[in-house]
Amino acid sequence: MIFDGHLSFNNIENASTDFGNRYHLTPFAVLHPKSISDISSIIKHIYDSNITSDLTIAARGHGHSVEGQSQAHQGVVISMESLRAPEMSFHTGLNPFVDVSAGELWINILHESLRHGLAPKSWTDYLHLTVGGTLSNAGISGQAFRHGPQINNVYQLQVVTGRGEVVTCSEEHNTDLFQAVLGGLGQFGIILQARIALEPAPKMVKWIRALYSDFSLFTNDQEKLISSTNSFDYVEGFVIINRTGLLNNWRSSFNPKDPVQAKQFISEGKTLFCLEVAKYFNPEESDNINQDIDTILSELNYIESTLFQSEVSYVDFLDRVHVSEKKLREKGLWDVPHPWINLLIPRRSIHEFSREVFGDILKDTSNGPVLIYPVNKSRWKNGTSLVTPDEDVFYLVAFLTSAIPSSTGKDGLKHILTQNEKILSFCERPHLGIKQYLPHYSNQEEWKAHFGNNWNIFARRKSTYDPLAILAPGQRIFKRANAFGLA
Repeated sequence: MIFDGHLSFNNIENASTDFGNRYHLTPFAVLHPKSISDISSIIKHIYDSNITSDLTIAARGHGHSVEGQSQAHQGVVISMESLRAPEMSFHTGLNPFVDVSAGELWINILHESLRHGLAPKSWTDYLHLTVGGTLSNAGISGQAFRHGPQINNVYQLQVVTGRGEVVTCSEEHNTDLFQAVLGGLGQFGIILQARIALEPAPKMVKWIRALYSDFSLFTNDQEKLISSTNSFDYVEGFVIINRTGLLNNWRSSFNPKDPVQAKQFISEGKTLFCLEVAKYFNPEESDNINQDIDTILSELNYIESTLFQSEVSYVDFLDRVHVSEKKLREKGLWDVPHPWINLLIPRRSIHEFSREVFGDILKDTSNGPVLIYPVNKSRWKNGTSLVTPDEDVFYLVAFLTSAIPSSTGKDGLKHILTQNEKILSFCERPHLGIKQYLPHYSNQEEWKAHFGNNWNIFARRKSTYDPLAILAPGQRIFKRANAFGLA
């Protein structure tokens, strides 16, 4: 086969690992595509090849998966970051959008769209990820309560299926494939290009944090904010357990409203819940924005002495996690195991979850942040492959832990994995209705339970668009089949 890019059989170590740094599956080869035909040709070749072939294909973006989802043992890994063609194409007007390659990073889209005074509507907290990677999952962040996840804000996709066919799809054309691929974990096709919805971009952000000691007050206020029309543009939160000098650590980036009271606040020995919100604005709106923020905050029940505020550029706010990444890289703490858990928890179960997990299983949160915030299901599209709880309001809870490789203590991998097992075991109680986000299961029965009533649709779409189960073997949902459909 002749490629515009190249197929590499050497220097493939990078494709055998990921951000989770726990699974290391060596591929047979890595494709560095320069054109769409590179990708479609290799998939079609494998699909049409000898019926005894067991080659599989995994699309790898920035490699930010955590359980080997972007790996293909003795298969072919496609390095999607090599595919940057065609260049971004912006369309302004009443409903602006940008056409981008699936291998493009969101941070690059941000910078380029701002040149046009525009920006995507929905983000992830970390922007150094590829478009194809986040759209294959969902893309959730603090804007999701208003705009839905990133998969809600896509007008059109170009996809290559497991048969090697290149298909353009949208809500109006090839709708079943469009819905299947969005949140489809790479099972039905590899995203090649995406048409992303844009909106006018603000220049500045008021960034605010405040603490709660009462979980009910914390969740009530979060839910109030996501249901209000006059609210913040970003609503998240996180859990803090037994952290010393918390407010002093914030002072490098935030200003306390009451410095004297904030200095006297003691955080160690307590379980606290931090509300993190942001309001977008342009400089000429500053006075009005301050009044709006004061009005909104006056209706909340946070601990007054813990209110901290900052004013930053829109870019600095959206790219804030990258600052932490740089610091961790300097300390050699970025390329370590990341045994993350991401959960979607129905509103009805969040208090029981809090009592069991934050009150008993977790003894501290020093191994990484624990995010918690609600979203409105009414803002999310129906019909995509993404599985969510069966309630109008549900919470994303993310345990973003990092393990120190040489440690045998609480920050070691063994301890964290044991803790994770306890959390996941609790989540299996049927009445809770909890679903994993960025799910990881070891066998198909567990996947069937995950998809529930949607399993038959998911399996039907698989047999339609990737009948030999060539794509995304790292998800461990379907086994590679031959031309006769035998695994």
